[in-house]
Amino acid sequence: MKKNNNRGLFWSFVVMFVVLLLDQVLKIWVKTNMSLGQEIPVIGKWFKLLFIENNGMAFGWFGGGGFLKLALSLFRIVAIVVLLIVIFRLSKRNTKFGVLFGLALITAGAMGNIIDSVFYGRIFSESTFAQIATLFPDGGGYAGWLHGRVVDMLYFPIIDVAKENASWLPNFFFGPDGHFIFFRPIFNLADAAITIGVFYMLIFQWKWLKNL
Repeated sequence: MKKNNNRGLFWSFVVMFVVLLLDQVLKIWVKTNMSLGQEIPVIGKWFKLLFIENNGMAFGWFGGGGFLKLALSLFRIVAIVVLLIVIFRLSKRNTKFGVLFGLALITAGAMGNIIDSVFYGRIFSESTFAQIATLFPDGGGYAGWLHGRVVDMLYFPIIDVAKENASWLPNFFFGPDGHFIFFRPIFNLADAAITIGVFYMLIFQWKWLKNL
C-alpha cells in the first residue's frame, strides 16, 4: 500500500517537473528572442506566438501593479504551499493517481507563473516594443522581487471576423480593433496546465470532489 502511495507521489512530481521545464524554457526563449508585441506564425493564422507580459493571473485576468501585484504573488505562494501539502497528504491516504495528476497540473501551473513573478523582474532587463530583453543584465533587472511580470505567448485566433462582416453580432463581441476574435486571450503553458487540471478534475474526478 505504501509503495503505491510513493509511486503516485513520485509521478505527481514528474508531472510538475515536466510542466515547469517546458513552461520556463518557452518563456525564457520568448523573453530573450522576441520584442514585446512581436508575433511569430506557428500554424497559419490560427496559432501564433505573440509576446505580451501581464501583472495578473491566468490569461491576464485581475491585472495590476504595486500592492495588488505583491498581494497576488503572495497569494500564489500560499496556494502552492497548500496544494503541495494536499498532494502529500492525499498520497499517504492511497488516493488514486488520477486525483494527484489533476492537482499536480494545477500546482505546476501556479508554480510556473510564480517563478515569473518572483524572479523575472530581477534577472531580466525590460522588454519593449523595440528591444529584446537580456538575461542577467549588467544594470540589474526591471523590477524588484515578487514584482516580475508573467510572460504570455500562446495565441489562437481561430476565428477573426471584422465588424463590417458580422454586423448582426452585438457590439460587446468586438474588441477595440473592431474584430470578433475567438480565442482572444493570450496565455502560457502554466495557464494551460491550470485550466486543463481544473477541467480534468471537474469532468473525470467529480466523484472524488463530491466526497470532499
